[in-house]
Amino acid sequence: MSGKRVLVVGGGVIGLLSAYLLGRAGIAVSILDAQGVGLEASWAGGGIVSPLYPWRYSQPVTALAHWSQDFYTRFADELIPLSGIDPEVYVTGLYWLDLEDADQALSWAGRQRRVLLDVPIDAVEAAVPALSVGFSRALHMPGVANVRNPRLVRSLREALLRMPNVTLHEHTPVTELLLESRQVIGVRSTCGDHYGERVVVAAGAWSGKLLSPLGVQLPVEPVKGQMILFKCAQDFLPSMVLAGGRYAIPRRDGHILVGSTLEHAGFDKTPTDEALASLRTSAETLLPALRDAEVVGHWAGLRPGSPEGIPFIGEVPEHPGLWLNCGHYRNGLVLAPASCRLLADLMLGREPIIDPAPYSPSGRLQ
Repeated sequence: MSGKRVLVVGGGVIGLLSAYLLGRAGIAVSILDAQGVGLEASWAGGGIVSPLYPWRYSQPVTALAHWSQDFYTRFADELIPLSGIDPEVYVTGLYWLDLEDADQALSWAGRQRRVLLDVPIDAVEAAVPALSVGFSRALHMPGVANVRNPRLVRSLREALLRMPNVTLHEHTPVTELLLESRQVIGVRSTCGDHYGERVVVAAGAWSGKLLSPLGVQLPVEPVKGQMILFKCAQDFLPSMVLAGGRYAIPRRDGHILVGSTLEHAGFDKTPTDEALASLRTSAETLLPALRDAEVVGHWAGLRPGSPEGIPFIGEVPEHPGLWLNCGHYRNGLVLAPASCRLLADLMLGREPIIDPAPYSPSGRLQ
């Protein structure tokens, strides 16, 4: 497909990294985003570079996550010279507290050859002095990192702008896909028509809206998540902690992210007082000192929910030229490296990094 343009609809981490890998392979790529890039789920998420409960996922999700592990530390080293912007990958480790399925988690780690430690609770309290007392058991994965999502997006954007074969169209909402017979040949936007040999839909929770006029029902729906942000001393929380489905994530500058909610509220992204109160209670239960801390941020984003969280990656057989990379649910950042590499392999005719069958749109669309 050398010399043929690819259109990527959606400028979140999935769309940008897809464009980056295709662009690095010499493909001409145009990215179209309704806003500035990276302002939806890629901005709103917490940035933990691991599934919250990796042992609870199906094999297809595990395969993507396994291939993607440790990617961002290396990728930051690649991006910084290209963009001048540090995505701030911060390896803090993650403690899971009072898990109901801790033994299952340890068995999973053994099978996957992942480092997951059953740690005495007094050792955790010594390592994380701000942690609430009263927890009875902890598991620790020391290699887990988090990344500053907005900085990652800015770094990717700058790197893409410096690639001569990549064009970025921000504030360019795509309104429909253009067809010639059943072949997808481009997109219509509020700024005009754009043509390409292939179109990649990587529009997160909005992906299904583009496909439904074709009579294709993509089972991807928005799932709202709300987060709050505290500002603390830089050494307040040395590691990520997770209990009762809620987590606290330290940033290098002392900010602490606490999340998140799971709400089925359509495309409504309004932060609510109810969620604020619930998240604040969770924060204070995990880290009692946060009772005296000010909430300096509260926002909501929309995750692209999909069946079992298994993304759609590949060409839509009923519409040649139409490709998908969407439906990553809570793990867009986590699964992006493998998902985007797999997409590039399939589009470029290379040997795929993993078996593409579980992610193929074929047989999974309604």
